[in-house]
Amino acid sequence: MASSILAELRAGVVTESAVATRALAARLSAALPPGTVLALHGDLGAGKTTFVQGFAAGLGIREAVTSPTFNIFTLHRGAGRTLIHLDAYRLESGAQLTDLMIEDFLVPPWWLAVEWPEKVADWLPAYALHLDLGHAPGTERRHTLRLRG
Repeated sequence: MASSILAELRAGVVTESAVATRALAARLSAALPPGTVLALHGDLGAGKTTFVQGFAAGLGIREAVTSPTFNIFTLHRGAGRTLIHLDAYRLESGAQLTDLMIEDFLVPPWWLAVEWPEKVADWLPAYALHLDLGHAPGTERRHTLRLRG
């Protein structure tokens, strides 16, 4: 199952709505092992937080997931799992994450979703999965998702 969703994302997937984007993200989270770091690349409004909402649902997390821009990161717990949702938009480097003690929250089983990962690229592990989100040509409501690598 993991190889199927990963193959689809590597080829590129277009979703027609936020609901479809969340469903795709839920499929991905169900296929990824604990300890996964997912770097979400995309402009403002590309659907990064929407994707994390679906990712959390796929992990069995039922609480509301919103953008942690002002908090920088938020912990979401459910079904014995933890999702750390990091928004690095206001950060200048990965060194700032050391001060936030993110590593202290990486208690198994955990998954980490990072919005604006280019801001903390020096901190991300080499095994991080990178997902590009963007608007498909011709409409603002479709999203193209592509897994790098």
